[in-house]
Amino acid sequence: MSETAASTDAMPSENSRAADLAGLGNQSSAALAERYSNSLLGVFGAPQRVLVRGAGCHVWDADGNQYLDLLGGIAVNTLGHANPLLTSVITSQLATLGHVSNFFTSPTQIALAEKLLQISAAPAGSKVFFANSGTEANEAALKLTRRNAGTEQAPRTKVIALEHAFHGRTLGALSLTYKEKYRAPFAPLPQNVTWIPAGDVQALRDAVDETVSAVFIEPIQGEAGVLELSGEYLQAAREITSEAGALLVFDEVQTGMGRTGEFFASAPVIPDVMTLAKGLGGGFPIGAMIVFGEENTAWLTPGDHGTTFGGNPVACAAGLAVIHTIEKDNLLAHVRDTGAWLREQLAGVQGVGAVRGAGLLNAFELTAGSAPAMVAAALDAGFIINATDERTIRLAPPLVVTREQLATFIAALPGLLAAAAA
Repeated sequence: MSETAASTDAMPSENSRAADLAGLGNQSSAALAERYSNSLLGVFGAPQRVLVRGAGCHVWDADGNQYLDLLGGIAVNTLGHANPLLTSVITSQLATLGHVSNFFTSPTQIALAEKLLQISAAPAGSKVFFANSGTEANEAALKLTRRNAGTEQAPRTKVIALEHAFHGRTLGALSLTYKEKYRAPFAPLPQNVTWIPAGDVQALRDAVDETVSAVFIEPIQGEAGVLELSGEYLQAAREITSEAGALLVFDEVQTGMGRTGEFFASAPVIPDVMTLAKGLGGGFPIGAMIVFGEENTAWLTPGDHGTTFGGNPVACAAGLAVIHTIEKDNLLAHVRDTGAWLREQLAGVQGVGAVRGAGLLNAFELTAGSAPAMVAAALDAGFIINATDERTIRLAPPLVVTREQLATFIAALPGLLAAAAA
């Protein structure tokens, strides 16, 4: 381990109620990993580590090793781990009102919806639907866009998505996801989707006509290796869809909630629908669909859609705490400045190829070697990073990460690149 290795003093107390319920005791990572393989469905493969505690931008495994978390639960842990305000708000809300069905509402649900409409500059008549995850938010959006069905004489039967898109793994969202190896085992899928090259305005113009109900776009394609679309392309998409009567959906599940240094990567372009999740709850599961304008909110009426846990008071309290902290601590400026510094530092390291991204959603390519091998070497050195393909590393740390913390990764990078090349 590197200097980021922790002593067992950083481990949670053996008297921790959560540890007791989990049967943690003094069990090693190897013992817990075996329990995992014997009890959980293997859709994620073998876990790389068994993590038992987090604080700020660091996490610890069951053997007491410390890691700098540069992936943030895949752009989820907006405020890092065990943020005091987030922890306090969740605990307080859970002790007050943990769950009600959607026959009722709660102050936190109302307040979070109002706040999302405010920060997204939504026009009058806009509304919010709460879900539990990004793929569920995209399912809701896809269901809404099906209402834009055209007429019997001129039906709108197609949806346009972009090459390399990732919108989720449930059947509807999977229909929009580009990678065939994800889709093929579950065909036929429910949606008629056409994929076009990302960033190509003419291809978009050629594809969108009176047969298209909607266009789905990620402003930055995170799962594809952090491929950013220009503001000009997003504005062109707005104009093209409006002219053709198709709905424009921005999937900001990974890019939203300050990840790029703005609350939303697509701003100032206003879509018909925006989907959010990941960073919205700071680690607590929540998703959201923002529907812009009175005409679009009319597509779904009572009974058309629903969810048991969507808008849960605790999840909405978490979302309010995240937004409050981003605003109070001026995190958007911090994300912009820190992200720019990180990309500059990465570009100066020999063995690093193309560097791209915005704010604290970044990727870099290796000029040689294997990105998955580098991920393994980084874990051994005390860093959590992610490979999106054989040559690309993705970084999405908590928005509160410091330059000093990132500098430890930059200092270790030449050795990690050498390990990847070997």
